Amino acid sequence: MQMSLEPWSRRLNAATQVLNVVGGICLIAIVAVVMAGVVMRYLFNMPLLGVNEIVQLTAVALVMAALPGCTFTEGHVAVDVFEKALGKWGRFLGDIASRLISGFVLAVLCRRAFLKALDAAEWGDATNMLKMPIWPFYAILSVGAGLCVLVFAFQLIAIVLRGAE
Repeated sequence: MQMSLEPWSRRLNAATQVLNVVGGICLIAIVAVVMAGVVMRYLFNMPLLGVNEIVQLTAVALVMAALPGCTFTEGHVAVDVFEKALGKWGRFLGDIASRLISGFVLAVLCRRAFLKALDAAEWGDATNMLKMPIWPFYAILSVGAGLCVLVFAFQLIAIVLRGAE
């Protein structure tokens, strides 16, 4: 009996697409803030304060929002230096090991970011210059890492069901 992963694939794809939209909004925000900062500094001689804070935090949100989608579509750079030498079983075990290790590391990151988001919200942690609350950025980091763990788990199941090729 072959297990169908299609319903799970559609759900994961939909979830990663939502985060891709969040990542796109972050990218547009970074471009707008940097552009406004440059225009204000060089045309009006009035630099915007806190541009670096905004860009740094938004870049974290951008990367972590885009990571699950890139992982789901297998859009990461892959180097197949040892592919022929490993053979099909070596590739099979390498694919399993890479998903397990990546999933573990991102699960730890997800947990720590979630706890830090709760801590930052409770204590009112904010950036130095603009006093922007930082808990939403930890929350996005946690959601992105958590969804990426689910994508790795889905890929791991698919690899095992497919077997060595």
